Amino acid sequence: MSIDRETARRVAKLARIKVEEGDLDALAGEFNAILGFVEQLNEVDVEGVEPMVSVTPMRLKRRQDAVTDGGYQEKILSNAPDAREGFFAVPKVVE
Repeated sequence: MSIDRETARRVAKLARIKVEEGDLDALAGEFNAILGFVEQLNEVDVEGVEPMVSVTPMRLKRRQDAVTDGGYQEKILSNAPDAREGFFAVPKVVE
């Protein structure tokens, strides 16, 4: 894949980056170099390579996956301008 001047202009516009007309060719060249590096990565054989979480072997800390209500209903509703029967009360918006 090759990036031309027009594509570089469009990418700069989408990224909200102001690029002068004279710099568009250089920007297109930089994009092409980046895409070349990405294509090189596609050539690497990663069959059988486990994904890494860290450079040092370690097990992630995990908690028990349990569904709870949090136990903070009173604290949360104390901040509400209007609460009724354990729920937030909001004005009616649909008639």
